[in-house]
Amino acid sequence: MNKRIVFLSGFLLIMLACTLGNPPQSQTSDLLATLAASTPLTGSPAAPSGEATESPTLSSVTLPTPIPSTLTVPTSASTGQPTGKIVYTCQIFKVQAGNQICIINADGTGFRRLTTDDSKQHYYPSLSPDGRSVIYAAFRESNVYEIYEMNIASGAVVQLTNRLGNLNAPEISPDGESIVFKRARPNSDENQLFLMERNGADPNNIPALSGWDPTWSPDGKLILFASNRDGAVQLFTVRANGKGLHKVSDLPAIRGRSDWSPDGKYIVTYSGAPWEHEVYLMTADGSNAHIVSPQGGNSQGASFSPDSEWIAFTAYFDHPSDDHGCEIYIMRIDGTDLRRLTSNDYCDYQPRWGP
Repeated sequence: MNKRIVFLSGFLLIMLACTLGNPPQSQTSDLLATLAASTPLTGSPAAPSGEATESPTLSSVTLPTPIPSTLTVPTSASTGQPTGKIVYTCQIFKVQAGNQICIINADGTGFRRLTTDDSKQHYYPSLSPDGRSVIYAAFRESNVYEIYEMNIASGAVVQLTNRLGNLNAPEISPDGESIVFKRARPNSDENQLFLMERNGADPNNIPALSGWDPTWSPDGKLILFASNRDGAVQLFTVRANGKGLHKVSDLPAIRGRSDWSPDGKYIVTYSGAPWEHEVYLMTADGSNAHIVSPQGGNSQGASFSPDSEWIAFTAYFDHPSDDHGCEIYIMRIDGTDLRRLTSNDYCDYQPRWGP
């Protein structure tokens, strides 16, 4: 009997050790899910014991970037350093219901928390074309998220919408005149793309169009978005009047969050199974799609720098099995010169680069 007990105990210890080394395959910290967000928890999240007062330091990471030799891979045309600012969602309270909006310089200095309401979720930020304001979505009440614009210098906030539904992913057009965003209605699985004026006036859906995570072409003539209209989720482009719909991508397991390079040449997105996402770069017509992120980081949610030479994204390179381990990284468009911008014990994600 004693030998049998020893054998069973040893077997259980071996099984436990095998389990601890693997990240969960389905868990809520895969934070860049691009479908409609669930209603956040009610009440205020517990505040952390203290917030960092020093700016995160920029760290260099050397990792391999395997790319098939048959592809024509763009190289960074400049040896210059990244400039501008990156705005992102910072989960400082380690719960989605308390998500905040933060900003950091592209060289890793100047960290600031922008939003101040600890009791509600803020997410999907992006910068205005002139870099003076940030636009984002925030929880108001059950099934209602509003869109807000904040002046970065003064902190003044303007509410742009009023109970249209569950709104997210707002982006201001390159000419600064319009805003595109996604709306989900209560008790409906449909995700609609909406347009409104910069001040929130005249919100209307783009006719006969279902999708999410919209972003503008650099000339403002097209909107790039994700949709499952043809089955598997892919990227599409369309004019603001709903005409000229065109399928762009042909990748497996696209989630949605994508970006168009300011020079108009490339589109960046991410694809892959849970905890195995990689950042893909393709030409603007969808051809020559290939992985540019160093593999193994569960990389996602990419955004181009204003000079089109760099990509910001979220990854777990330094904390691969930690639910709160996602940080903001940047790399050149060929996948080289990987650098970590944030270093926290909570998740930083949904980066959007601006001037």
